[in-house]
Amino acid sequence: MSGQMREGHQGTGPGAITPDGCAVELYTRLAVGSEPDIIEAAVPTGASILELGSGAGRVTHSLVKRGFAVTAVDESPEMLAQIKGARRTVRSPIETLELDEDFDVVMLASYLVHTGENEVRDGLLRTCRRHVKDDGCVLIQREGLDWHTRVPRERVDPAGYTVRIASSEPVGDGVNSVHAEYIFPDARWTQTFRTRPLTKEDFEGHLGRAGLAVEAYLTDDGTWVRARPVR
Repeated sequence: MSGQMREGHQGTGPGAITPDGCAVELYTRLAVGSEPDIIEAAVPTGASILELGSGAGRVTHSLVKRGFAVTAVDESPEMLAQIKGARRTVRSPIETLELDEDFDVVMLASYLVHTGENEVRDGLLRTCRRHVKDDGCVLIQREGLDWHTRVPRERVDPAGYTVRIASSEPVGDGVNSVHAEYIFPDARWTQTFRTRPLTKEDFEGHLGRAGLAVEAYLTDDGTWVRARPVR
């Protein structure tokens, strides 16, 4: 384990596990999907990117290869140790991050905006606004509309492993407990975590309180969003 586990979060499987239940070795094995293509199409060539919650660099490494100057932020030193080629790595909670620069792009992916605690979400979004240039943008990844109702479900990745969302159960105050399983030929990991489903109106309301506004929903399912600072 790496630090004290957060309430409602748990992880099992080989290697170090972060306080939110993420297994470091697992995240070094997960293949990158369409995220780099979506990001590249949404931002200027060679932009400076602040990646909040970078993990082990699953997306970071693809962005670096495409010529972006990435500053990677994560709470886990074990995760950050896996990142190669970033302009800078910073160990810090996202909601209290205070860097001495701002960026063309701030990215909050991995559904982090759906944290179960409203005050934490507002802190995450204030960090995004605090670090984005006035003419820059914030890219946010949201859960799909059926993310909590289409369960159980599983996906077999072309790389040869299976990701299964086994359950999503209410635990009170609009928060769900999600149990995920990752099955590889030689290893298996699980993660249990808490997440708050957000309507479009809820999501945009939280953005507004942080001084951000949606400019565009970048994907047909509405899961990737480009927001701009409100002047």
